[in-house]
Amino acid sequence: MNTMLDDTGTHASHPIADRYLEHLVVERGLSENTTQAYAADIAALLAFLDTIGASLETCIQRHLFLFLTHLRARKMAATSLARHLSSVRGLFAYAVQAGLLAEDPSILLESPKLPAQLPEFLTCAEMDRLLMQPDVTTALGYRDRVMLELLYACGLRISELIGLVLGDFDPQTGILRVFGKRAKERLVPVHYAAQRLLCDYLDHKRAGFKPVQKHIFLNRSGQGLTRQGVWKLVKRYAEAANIRRSISPHTFRHSFATHLLEGGADLRTVQILLGHAAINATEIYTHIQSGRLMRIHEQYHPRSTGGISAHEAEAKI
Repeated sequence: MNTMLDDTGTHASHPIADRYLEHLVVERGLSENTTQAYAADIAALLAFLDTIGASLETCIQRHLFLFLTHLRARKMAATSLARHLSSVRGLFAYAVQAGLLAEDPSILLESPKLPAQLPEFLTCAEMDRLLMQPDVTTALGYRDRVMLELLYACGLRISELIGLVLGDFDPQTGILRVFGKRAKERLVPVHYAAQRLLCDYLDHKRAGFKPVQKHIFLNRSGQGLTRQGVWKLVKRYAEAANIRRSISPHTFRHSFATHLLEGGADLRTVQILLGHAAINATEIYTHIQSGRLMRIHEQYHPRSTGGISAHEAEAKI
């Protein structure tokens, strides 16, 4: 990997940056999409340093402050600023550790405070409407219905969905093998309705796409689908279902986790099903548990205005 694109679309490259990006792929096992995001952020820094007559070797803390000011002047969102800063910090930390630079000018930079954002999810009624939109009398419509069902049934990332290949689904056990971030494998159960649709697609519909690749879900040319292709399908079916909010394939993942917690699942189980390495990544959904606990407290506490007796509460448990 020896070239990157800066935020103006022109090529920008640097030996240290190239080694860092190779490190992300080879040693840390980051996905192509994640690595491309790092590359774009670092290319933006290189382009800025060039405009002020500096480089990675001569970069000091003041230059990075100017870079962040430059990004803020472009009305960049706090989340994007934080991502750029994370990319820059990773680059300099690697360079110092690898002996490529003597000092890390980013070490004292503070990340912008991010507003607490709740994950966007669909209600059960909205999800039902959305799942019914594909025309299952056509091969493409049936394929789309199965994809949407799996996104919701298993809480898949879009990269995990399009990466599924023959052999990843075991129809005997109803278990789907998924490769998540950093190629980490996890096994996810598929509920019966989604199993039935997937089996029918694999047995009777997939061959009609004249496969040239082993991916489960194929386009008209028999090749695996792209992220952009699935994203467009989700948007189209959402509009057909009269869902006015902006949603994406990741909304299915948020809905999966939200509906499990609303149904009484514990956070640790949801963490395992989502493939989160750390529980704090799953804690964005704790607002669901908080609301559920509030309702339970109001319903069952004997001194609550809407409460029932302790004896009645115990009988319902």
